[in-house]
Amino acid sequence: MTSVLALRLAGPLQSWGASSRFTRRTTESAPTKSGVIGLLAAVAGIERGDDTRLAPLAALRFGVRIDQPGTRIRDFHTAHHAVSGKSMPLTERFYLADAVFVAALEGDHALLAGLDNALRSPVYPPFLGRRSCPPAQPLELGLHQESLLEDVLATVPWQAGAWYRRRHRGQQPQDLTVLKEAADGEHRRADALRDQPVSFSAAHRRHALRTVVTTRVPVPDLEMAGAVRHDPFDALEDESS
Repeated sequence: MTSVLALRLAGPLQSWGASSRFTRRTTESAPTKSGVIGLLAAVAGIERGDDTRLAPLAALRFGVRIDQPGTRIRDFHTAHHAVSGKSMPLTERFYLADAVFVAALEGDHALLAGLDNALRSPVYPPFLGRRSCPPAQPLELGLHQESLLEDVLATVPWQAGAWYRRRHRGQQPQDLTVLKEAADGEHRRADALRDQPVSFSAAHRRHALRTVVTTRVPVPDLEMAGAVRHDPFDALEDESS
């Protein structure tokens, strides 16, 4: 039986790099499959070198909806070698600030049910692309039985923060961007992204190319948008208004 696991990815900072060039660490505009599979592997307790347990997760079909695009920001990092004390090269790192995404994974129901339970009782803490980017709210948006990836991404209520919806009151987007793995017949209009995880081994990480199709869906059930999880920063805005 095929099911779909939906996740809400929201936090002050996120960073989803599909490629890094020496001291320049970029981020994609939306979560990568490699990053989300790494998050699920962490909560399930899969060690970095365990490619056998990683393989079923990597085989899941993946898609993401951009509910709140956020702002791209840049930071500079310095470090010193732990033994010699010498300064390491200055690195330039990019992040997405105040972004919110709905990620969905389609596949075997039993596997996804186990991952859904792991999100509620993680072995290792989840993070949004980098360890310095913890999620601001619970990740789980439910396990949808006998569902398709496209249907879940089209129907899960809009997850943008309350402050974002207030700021855009009267100017809400009419549709949202969806990036999903190409289904049969869609490969001709697909793009390629090297974020298909093959191995997370610290000695030799490997990623393969994955085909990605960009579509748009109407904003789902605007009246239900208020049903998103509590945003602790709302209280600060209420006090200042």
